[in-house]
Amino acid sequence: MSFFSRNAFLALACAGAAGFCGLSGASAADSVLRHVDPASHFPIAQAIEVPPGATTVYLSGMGAPVIDKTADVHSLAAYGDTETQTRGALEKIQDQLSKLNLTMSSVVQMHMYMVADPKLGKADLPGMMKAYTQFFGTKAQPNLPVRSAFEIARLGNPGWLIEIEVTAVRTTHP
Repeated sequence: MSFFSRNAFLALACAGAAGFCGLSGASAADSVLRHVDPASHFPIAQAIEVPPGATTVYLSGMGAPVIDKTADVHSLAAYGDTETQTRGALEKIQDQLSKLNLTMSSVVQMHMYMVADPKLGKADLPGMMKAYTQFFGTKAQPNLPVRSAFEIARLGNPGWLIEIEVTAVRTTHP
């Protein structure tokens, strides 16, 4: 079997399996198809399919806004703990998406870069999740992105504990 034939066969087989398993949930040709594990309550998608003709929008990484204007802008005191920083960064992303006539439901991919919280000695994943789940997987906004979270050595601003980068999709065009 040639490379093309094998890949075409695999694509058709996967499409057929997705339809058989009830994963073909797109009701319109311009819908983003989000594959989630129904047995899992973890609020991320396993895979996402973007329809032909959709526009991909890449947002630059965003850190938290300053919450204490009296603190040094390069200090943790200026930005708060991981939960506060995550919420602030997601609010900034929400605002940027709004300026582009998009919403958080348009987000299909997210990369979260985190550093160790000095108080914990490691990245505060529970704090991040507490803020993240206020924006994704809610009744008001059930769409889940695919997501990766990384603990890294440092971020551009020494006061940041998290920086978030997203990719969104526009399926309708003005």
